[in-house]
Amino acid sequence: MADPARPLRLSTADAGFDAAFMQRLHWSAETDAGVEQAVERILADVRSRGDAAVLEYTNRFDAVGANSLRELELSASELKSAFDGLPAKQRDALESAAQRVRRYHEAQKRASGESWQYRDEDGTLLGQKVTPIDRVGIYVPGGKAAYPSSVLMNAIPAHVAGVGEIVMVVPMPRGERNALVLAAAHVAGVSRIFAVGGAQAVGALAYGTASIPRVDKITGPGNAYVASAKRRVFGQVGIDMIAGPSEILVLADGSTPADWVAMDLFSQAEHDELAQSILLCPDAKYIDEVQRAIDRLLPEMPRAGIIAKSLSGRGALIHTRSMDEACEISNRVAPEHLEIASREPHRWEPLLRHAGAIFLGGFTSESLGDYCAGPNHVLPTSTTARFSSPLGVYDFQKRSSLIEVSEAGAAKLGPIAAELAYGEGLQAHARAAEMRYER
Repeated sequence: MADPARPLRLSTADAGFDAAFMQRLHWSAETDAGVEQAVERILADVRSRGDAAVLEYTNRFDAVGANSLRELELSASELKSAFDGLPAKQRDALESAAQRVRRYHEAQKRASGESWQYRDEDGTLLGQKVTPIDRVGIYVPGGKAAYPSSVLMNAIPAHVAGVGEIVMVVPMPRGERNALVLAAAHVAGVSRIFAVGGAQAVGALAYGTASIPRVDKITGPGNAYVASAKRRVFGQVGIDMIAGPSEILVLADGSTPADWVAMDLFSQAEHDELAQSILLCPDAKYIDEVQRAIDRLLPEMPRAGIIAKSLSGRGALIHTRSMDEACEISNRVAPEHLEIASREPHRWEPLLRHAGAIFLGGFTSESLGDYCAGPNHVLPTSTTARFSSPLGVYDFQKRSSLIEVSEAGAAKLGPIAAELAYGEGLQAHARAAEMRYER
């Protein structure tokens, strides 16, 4: 039987609430020194020895026994075969999820990912040119579990953005192929896929080897070694984000069945012991109901041990003075996933400024967003939603400014630029502007 899951009970009316709450929120993003040293060594080795180093580490860590990286590249026919071999229900679910994710990101591209330009009254043209990244690498975890949803969420927006080549890396310990992951790569339009993971895969994507092409940006989650490697290669390539443990915060007014909310808290807690699940509610009796639901439902969960440790170590059930106060606290947390389990979700949504994704109403479970609602499930964690956004089409595009100054525009803008340039002590800048209107 699993250990009981006892999230910390707090009340905003308590004198020591702020200190206790901040202590519960605290999570150190610092990587273990041993991990950092190992990653530094692996990246340096991959950069100098290329394929040989990637093959050596993959054979050592994943017990593959391959003789070359060519053996670790999966063919398009293998991906198609994996898709065709799935049970009909899985094929339909995968295609339906992919269709919804694609539709959402196509709308996102239309809204924010198009080029534009206009002309001033003097004929000067100003604008923005949006172009896709040439080649991206997506990292898909594959050690302890398989994540076909991560394939969809990383590859589909890249495909919609118009990325020329999508290179996927995924660890496959002992050479075991997960058919659902391979099928997802087929459905999402992945160009090439290598059965390689860990820091060595990140290094290969960042530096390029004889077999694995160098990419321009790397996206996708991974373990501490992968996160450390992504942090270290940033600058050589772009990265999406450094993700921390998964999070969910539920704002509840007591109208949603307590069992539903308890299961929503479980849905993040089951990821790992460091995941964080928080409930904010102005109804103390309802919080008691949720705790009873946790106690009753936990033994049914296959990952009950992980859930119990997560809820007891980092979870919290917080009694607030009002829903307004709950919204204020939520903005301080800036959670990855934010559920508004309320009869009036649209009343509270305008008060919420910081969240990776906002789930409105009691029927909107966070798990629907993880798999098939449409928006991306790669979200900012650890309060970074204060300044970061979900992964999207815009992460696979870059923008170039367009400037075409007419002769009349040069006469108008030149004196302004020259005056500011002289003020900065940059004579050549000033003269370059002046020459064009002195003629």
